Amino acid sequence: MAQSTTSNPISVIGSEFTAPYPFDIIVERKSGGNMVITDMNNNTLLKVKACNTTFHYERAIFNADGRIILRLRDKIISQHNRWKAYRGDSRSNKNMIFTTKQPNMIQFKTSLHVFLANKDVCDFKVKGSWSKRKCKIYTGDSASSTIAQMYKKDKSKKVKMDKKKFMVTIYPNVDYVFVVALIAIVDAMKTVDKDYAEKMVEANAQVIGATA
Repeated sequence: MAQSTTSNPISVIGSEFTAPYPFDIIVERKSGGNMVITDMNNNTLLKVKACNTTFHYERAIFNADGRIILRLRDKIISQHNRWKAYRGDSRSNKNMIFTTKQPNMIQFKTSLHVFLANKDVCDFKVKGSWSKRKCKIYTGDSASSTIAQMYKKDKSKKVKMDKKKFMVTIYPNVDYVFVVALIAIVDAMKTVDKDYAEKMVEANAQVIGATA
């Protein structure tokens, strides 16, 4: 297991979600944008539920007891896939914790910039390959300051993995709810992009069929 390259605690959501040692979590993707996050002993840590509305894509993160910790929200029509994270069940800007955006409108690899509330400077970045489940989350501009990273398989072979599961190593003193929130946002972005592409293909097929 990789060791932390950060010296300062990362507790964006709360210090109660950090540990002084590195540990692995398992993310299982369910249908409809839902997720279940467990530890290596199959104990449920978090659940991510999709709760889209007419004008917004949304994800809510709950603890094992069903209490909502975080709400993630994106406008249906927005440039750079901008998302906002709110504490608890709030949608108020006064409870906004961080925002994210894609640095480029068209991207061939996963890249996400994260800004803490009321800041214009990028604090964290997510980079890598979502399709291969090989993304890293790091602070600032230095990829050497990694705080979490994804793996497609359990290298220790202690847990049976399938295509819907992947692992994430959380580095010491890093807020795992924050890490899961970023993963949920990237997953939602990819789902939205896929749905949009499928709708465009369907629309083009209808146009071609109508003119044939």
